Amino acid sequence: MATMVDVARRAGVSVATVSHVVNETRPVRPATRAAVRDAIDELGYTHNTLARSLVTSRTHSIGLAVSATSNPYFTDILRGVEASALEHGYSLLIADPHDDPAHELRAVQLLHERRVDGLVVAPSARPDALLDHVRRASIPTVFLDRLVGDAHDQVCAENEEPVARLVTHLAEAGHRRIALVAGVPGLSTTTERVAGHRLGLDRAGLDHDPALVVGGESSAEGAERATRELLALDRPPTALVTANNTMTIGALRALRAAGIRVPDDMALAGFDDFAWADVFEPRLTVVDQPSWEIGAAALRLLVDRLADPERAPRTVRLPCAFVHRESCGCGA
Repeated sequence: MATMVDVARRAGVSVATVSHVVNETRPVRPATRAAVRDAIDELGYTHNTLARSLVTSRTHSIGLAVSATSNPYFTDILRGVEASALEHGYSLLIADPHDDPAHELRAVQLLHERRVDGLVVAPSARPDALLDHVRRASIPTVFLDRLVGDAHDQVCAENEEPVARLVTHLAEAGHRRIALVAGVPGLSTTTERVAGHRLGLDRAGLDHDPALVVGGESSAEGAERATRELLALDRPPTALVTANNTMTIGALRALRAAGIRVPDDMALAGFDDFAWADVFEPRLTVVDQPSWEIGAAALRLLVDRLADPERAPRTVRLPCAFVHRESCGCGA
């Protein structure tokens, strides 16, 4: 196996120069850098990142805690984080906190024990223990998708305005009782999407009926129960907004079980696009979040934090896209 000495001999430079090129510890003339890189490629030299971490106290690894296995929405976020990490020379260690505060804390503790340089986390609805841990341990951390306060770096999509757009779109199609199947209480996404529902009603000049906002627990099963509850009202809705992709699936199941056709008997629009949304019959009208970009932006925020630990925290908001299909009942 080639060593740094072999690379130095092939490139005609000192071992120290090779070290500076590999570890980026001192500027090296472009021609010399190119010669070292060519020698590395020719010899198949592999840098010992573990040895470097012992010297620099940096592992060039990032801990990512998102519920990717239990929530498909986070899969594209994970891909965005991974792509940006590779671009910046970092590897990923991944843990699934399952949106559970106790599991979340343990997952972050395990990542910290593996000496990651920093963390990217999608926090649960009750992140107090998590926030206390990263503060006490001084772990550079960026939060994504759900906001935890201006004292932290964080990145998420716009939530309120896109939901208001869905509601006003349905109102323009003639609907007057527009329901919302909302997510887990305590999540900033839930709070903002509920606010967006009310904003849309206000803009359309419609009354706000609390009975038309039902919690769906951010899950398919919860959305099924919520949709059945809405259908059982004395004055059920004629249009339904679902606050995430898995709840859209649950609502569709409940509507189908009740023999209610979309959009003939019930208009439907959802938050989150997903792979099958334009394969369903009818195709689903949705708000499309920039999931990949959220992940990539979170990693870039963390890289900036590692480079400048004293800079002021930043909150990045990314716009969503309105995807008009047929489930809203007004054609596409």
